Amino acid sequence: MAVYTKINNNQIKFIEKKYNIGKIINYSGIKKGIENTNYILKTKKNKYILTIYEKRVQKKDIPYFIKLMSSLSRLKIKCPVPIKDKKGKYLLNLNSKKGCIVSFLEGKEKDQLTRKDCFEVGRNTAILHKAAKSLKLYRRNSLSINSWGTILNKIDNKINKLSKNLKDLMKDDFRDIKKKWPKKLPIGIIHGDLFIDNIFFNKSKFFGFIDFYFSANEFLTYELATCINALCFIKKNRKFVLDKKRSSNLLKGYQTVRKLSEIEKRNLNTLCRGSALRYLLTRSYDYLNTPKQAIIKIKDPKEYIDKLNFHRNLSSFKDYS
Repeated sequence: MAVYTKINNNQIKFIEKKYNIGKIINYSGIKKGIENTNYILKTKKNKYILTIYEKRVQKKDIPYFIKLMSSLSRLKIKCPVPIKDKKGKYLLNLNSKKGCIVSFLEGKEKDQLTRKDCFEVGRNTAILHKAAKSLKLYRRNSLSINSWGTILNKIDNKINKLSKNLKDLMKDDFRDIKKKWPKKLPIGIIHGDLFIDNIFFNKSKFFGFIDFYFSANEFLTYELATCINALCFIKKNRKFVLDKKRSSNLLKGYQTVRKLSEIEKRNLNTLCRGSALRYLLTRSYDYLNTPKQAIIKIKDPKEYIDKLNFHRNLSSFKDYS
């Protein structure tokens, strides 16, 4: 979540007329995240999230996200639910951009996950995967390995000020990961961005997932690789290192619902390296290209240099479990 597009009181009045949500008494932008513009809308009775889709989201993909959240909610997965306007439509136009309003998910993110939390996140990720298996929805992952070469080519050598020869190191890693990337693993709908700020807890217990705008049909184990990178590293002596008990609990929790096959286990290290490279690439690109006027906290690419380096020295499933 972030704020790239500013809105004003006239647009708030437009929203009030369009939806049966009541009078909006307050609204404020959300700085966290990088993908879309987001505001909290407060009425006397409820809170809602207004999302304005920015340039990285293709218009043709928006119905997928809306159908996915609506369908998952019906399947008892706790997530934001898209709200229809008075005419039964989900989308609105603001500043020549598409947007939608979703329900506000109770709870909040944790500053840091415990090992027990990692088990619950793993278990609920598998529940999400299992529920989504029944859905007849498809979206190609626009940030799959097939896109990484294009992103890499858009990152110039200015990125080397973050770390010596970083551009060349990313090129070398990309070549090696591409060579080892699996061709056949179980595929399904994944959340695609399970970072700590997209996982909500209520009264210290897992409650639900938010921000489904990276969701796609992808290797299910790739989701776990992203979770390991996002949730299972700790900072030690200024470097990010894997907390094996966290990753082990995450994997154990997942496998209480869905067992991993041997081929998935064999490829976990390659998927972890790939996921780390993907976030290093997109963070590096955003670091160099995010507009100065955007109300957003830029995510540090250096974190994923450490994580990529760490995975490079691992190989087997046992290194994570």
